[in-house]
Amino acid sequence: MQKTVVLNVVGLTPGLLGENTPFLSSWAAIGQVVPIATVLPAVTCSVQATYLTGKLPDEHGIVANGWYFRDECEVKFWRQSNKLVQAPKVWEIAKSIDPNFTCANLFWWYNMYSSVDYAITPRPMYPADGRKLPDIYTHPSDVRSQIQSDLGNFPLFDFWGPKTTISSSQWIANSAKWIEERYSPTLSLVYLPHLDYCLQRFGHDEKHIQADLQEIDAVCGDLIEYYQARNTQVIILSEYGITPVSKAVDINRVLRENGLIAVREELGRELLDFGASIAFAVADHQIAHVYVNDPAYIPKVRSLLEATEGVAQVLDEEGKQTYHIAHPRSGELVAIAGPDAWFTYYYWLDDAKAPDFARTVDIHRKPGYDPVELFLDPQIKFPQGKIALKLLKKQLGFRYLMDVIPLDASLVRGSHGNISTSTAEGPLFITHQTHLVDTNRIEATDVCSLILKHLNRE
Repeated sequence: MQKTVVLNVVGLTPGLLGENTPFLSSWAAIGQVVPIATVLPAVTCSVQATYLTGKLPDEHGIVANGWYFRDECEVKFWRQSNKLVQAPKVWEIAKSIDPNFTCANLFWWYNMYSSVDYAITPRPMYPADGRKLPDIYTHPSDVRSQIQSDLGNFPLFDFWGPKTTISSSQWIANSAKWIEERYSPTLSLVYLPHLDYCLQRFGHDEKHIQADLQEIDAVCGDLIEYYQARNTQVIILSEYGITPVSKAVDINRVLRENGLIAVREELGRELLDFGASIAFAVADHQIAHVYVNDPAYIPKVRSLLEATEGVAQVLDEEGKQTYHIAHPRSGELVAIAGPDAWFTYYYWLDDAKAPDFARTVDIHRKPGYDPVELFLDPQIKFPQGKIALKLLKKQLGFRYLMDVIPLDASLVRGSHGNISTSTAEGPLFITHQTHLVDTNRIEATDVCSLILKHLNRE
């Protein structure tokens, strides 16, 4: 098989290729840039599962970045076990063709306990004293200590949150080289998320995203030259395009105001009680799975949501089948936001009763995706001083709450999840092996077979 690397440059679109991406633009000009018709929802976990299996969400089961686990009555986001993906993956197919094939998965999602030969993914430590410490999970397990000894600890707080920088994508790129030099896998899957942050913060405001485009261009340029020097063919792709938004839709507040959501009060704070609620929404960017515990209320819930400003469409069973998202993990209804709108997870009606985790970076406790975690609260006069005080408490061994995240959803300027109708703002596939792509637009389900074609080309 031909050695191949797939660089997943999150958020990259044809419209962003230009003067701020000189290397990527010139490299793409030599080959072929093909728009990808993405899946619904156009979010990280669903799209990656489709790319790696060639199946749609109703087949592989990854209906969002998180969903309601009905048997536990809990919402869980960003799970990591590869066992959740209910279809064969590209590396398993390749292995069946060539037993000598090997694969490295570097930070693509559902990267734990899979059948890849080499894996690295974030896995923070959470000691009992309340700290969150940067760390990774690796396979083989001894890679964990060796690579962090060589590269330093994975910069977790640069990977997500208000402190995001190019450092996390650079570390991932360095880890890809580290794996390549020691194991030389046949296929390397490399996740480079840097553009995701600025585009959600600022939309397509060029003066705010110019530096980020230049930074990811430099990282990609270095990686591409490195792999090409090692006789490895390169594929560049992205999962979705991020579109400008101006409206946040508080979908759970709509349900609560109509008596459909139950909450439990703990220490003066409100927690959403999923099992006791008649209906609630698991918000994920521009889509929301709406779970209705009492089927008799489905018509009422649908009518409420269809009348809500910013909701473009509400899918019932027939609609879910049309969009290939009819899976037991999906909600009874699936709401889709308008092009300039997105869904918050907020369910409280008084900010004083918001749960303590609402003002923190806490991707696992929040019952929905929260892009506001990318911002520091502008109402804090001296945020760096507050953070320094919190970190001092951490160093002294005291419990602390890093409550520096605002509750102002209007700060978010970019989102994704809906299916883009613009090829300039949608995901892309770039290759120099132009003879392997015989169309000017590909489906998301084609990516798996295209990777296999690159591996098997003569």
